Amino acid sequence: MTAGSRGDVAPYTGLGAGLVRAGHEVTLAAHAVFEPLVAGSGVRFHPLPVDPRAELHSERGRRLHGARTGAGKLVRLVSMAREVADELTGSLVEASRDADVLLIGGALGPLGDAIAEGLSVPSVGLHLQPLHPTGEFPAPMLGTRPLGTVGNRLSGHAVMTSVELVFARSVRSLRRHGLTVGDRSRSRRSRSRRARPVLHGYSELVVPRPRDWPTGVDVAGYWWPHDTGRLSPELEDFLAAGPPPVFVGLGSATVPGPERASRDIVAALRAVGVRGVVQRGWAGLNAESEDILTVGDVPHSLLFPRMAAVVHHAGAGTTGAVLRAGVPTVPVPVQFDAAFWASRLTALGTAPGAVPLRRLTSGALAGALRRATTDASHRERARALADRLAAEDGIAPVLAVLDRLER
Repeated sequence: MTAGSRGDVAPYTGLGAGLVRAGHEVTLAAHAVFEPLVAGSGVRFHPLPVDPRAELHSERGRRLHGARTGAGKLVRLVSMAREVADELTGSLVEASRDADVLLIGGALGPLGDAIAEGLSVPSVGLHLQPLHPTGEFPAPMLGTRPLGTVGNRLSGHAVMTSVELVFARSVRSLRRHGLTVGDRSRSRRSRSRRARPVLHGYSELVVPRPRDWPTGVDVAGYWWPHDTGRLSPELEDFLAAGPPPVFVGLGSATVPGPERASRDIVAALRAVGVRGVVQRGWAGLNAESEDILTVGDVPHSLLFPRMAAVVHHAGAGTTGAVLRAGVPTVPVPVQFDAAFWASRLTALGTAPGAVPLRRLTSGALAGALRRATTDASHRERARALADRLAAEDGIAPVLAVLDRLER
């Protein structure tokens, strides 16, 4: 089970397909708009209510951009998420009733764990970000400024408490669905969650496992999405008509001024003298011209390896896709954990630096893009890391945990 944007869903389609190949029966519970992502994978789909794109474009979703700090954005996100959590509860219970094990995406942790308890089935946490508190770095949702060992750990606990608050009312409502959750306090539920297996769907080559994480909280490796579709004839023709272009897309992120952002992107591409493929995404970018093609959804695994560089919003899923492709990148972090992933790309040397959305200008983007495409070291590091990632198997650790649970 998972909730959120496309990047919060797509990795689980590939994981689910791998579990199906190993002989498991898998159902993915996610927002109804993402059902096409499992086509041909062998994974069943259980549609959840709520359209995340509509939520981000709503008045309360647009208010997220008004917060200037990670903590401020988190407070507004919690407020927004509490309003929709109750809509998910009944559908998640329905999806879980016949399950032997619940695999719970990080965003749904407290609610998924409570459902598992009520159904008396084991659960496994599947996180796409390092959510567990650590003294080694601050909580990714709150930015990248070091807070010291104690401060870093406290920031992680603050985020986990915030997620608890999102689902507190929904957990209490489970009794209406016939589930007995018990009278344990929140702290006892938290200790129980720490004891269950938790696996992270990214590579230790990108984010090493913190040394202070408890036993059972591990990093599995990337769960690459099950890709459906192919590149359109129009896009294939554009790619064949000249040198590799630069991809620019902000994925499921929204922006306050898509027209201005589109103009800055076009100006930056032309200043650097490169062709461009611009993805509309949830931001609604648009930049049509002879040397720039605007596209809708495209399989990242098919397109990114053919790019000169990739400009993106630094969501966890897109960050993984860029690293897999082995091409230089310019992250444009918008909000939530994006600054964390942008900092990792910069530290790994596959990006020259980040251009946060609030500082996005044609000049700033052109400067970063010029470094990404002309400094050969970025491509060399990206290619070397992609080769090492290709040798990893992120599905095997999940299968091992399931095997232990079945014994």
